Amino acid sequence: MAQLSAQRRMKLMALQLLLWQSALWSGREAVPLVTVSALPPSLPLPRSFLLKSLEQVRKIQASGSVLLEQLCATYKLCHPEELVLLGHSLGIPKASLSGCSSQALQQTQCLSQLHSGLCLYQGLLQALSGISPALAPTLDLLQLDVANFATTIWQQMENLGVAPTVQPTQSAMPAFTSAFQRRAGGVLAISYLQGFLETARLALHHLA
Repeated sequence: MAQLSAQRRMKLMALQLLLWQSALWSGREAVPLVTVSALPPSLPLPRSFLLKSLEQVRKIQASGSVLLEQLCATYKLCHPEELVLLGHSLGIPKASLSGCSSQALQQTQCLSQLHSGLCLYQGLLQALSGISPALAPTLDLLQLDVANFATTIWQQMENLGVAPTVQPTQSAMPAFTSAFQRRAGGVLAISYLQGFLETARLALHHLA
């Protein structure tokens, strides 16, 4: 009798183990190991390009921070959010990086938006020329670094075979009619650029 009971217990344990293994296998099939957003791009980006781009982002962000600090210290323009309405009236644009969000990262679209956005901010920085003699060297350096970053992105698009046959033309830039408008516009443009670059930095890390 005891032997029969032991056999039943062994059969029950074996049945429980089989059910557990079946449930575990079903769970593995139901939950994918990798989400779509985490899948590698069809054309992997070279590590050298990603590292160079991240370094360029860091350099531009550093120069942008210096300019914002100088505009705050010298002209008391310390709060970009207080200048948004003025920015709308001046027509200061803001570049989109919707194709670079981690939820909907699309390599080709992200690179295209990165290049277009950098060209836009390069134009805005050019429009700020004459903002202040003291700020001119930093502004010129920032403009050059943005242009270099745009060139880096364009060259990578060409390497991947996804660059347009003709580079996009620059949109119309706001016309500043006073020193205050130029300085306030500078605060907004550089603040927008900083936010743009932060999204770009996260996207580049994701692509890496």
